[in-house]
Amino acid sequence: MAEQIFIDKRTPAVFKALNATAAEVTAQARDLGLERVLLELINIRASQLNGCAFCLDLHTRRALDAGETTQRLAVLPGWRDTGLFTARERAALELAEAVTLVADRHPGEAGRARAREALSDDEISLVIWAAVTINAFNRVSILSGHPVRRRTDARGE
Repeated sequence: MAEQIFIDKRTPAVFKALNATAAEVTAQARDLGLERVLLELINIRASQLNGCAFCLDLHTRRALDAGETTQRLAVLPGWRDTGLFTARERAALELAEAVTLVADRHPGEAGRARAREALSDDEISLVIWAAVTINAFNRVSILSGHPVRRRTDARGE
């Protein structure tokens, strides 16, 4: 069996640039007032759709640390069928799914209208950048085969 190539380690300058992009998205989101939990929901939902175990592990822990509940994380794949998510979160999740599944799902006019009802144009831009960035990280982790290691405490830490 061929050994995995960790592309983040083989070309660290490119990975550093991707990290810088993510840091800038996070900083601008914070400056704009987008909640950390909202960014983590975007990260988790895209990672669910992409099947990225490493990013799911990382961003679920970050969401919990930011105050997210296990109930909302458990039902995140069915967010459309619950009343647990705000209009802003629903708009962001719809955009994140459209970015992640761009070949199959464009937001369309109705999706853009829903986003504009709940988010400013600057917020829409940052939500899309957040989704673009996590999709890039998902691909790095999936194609590199980044492992998820078992944690030892009750929370899996």
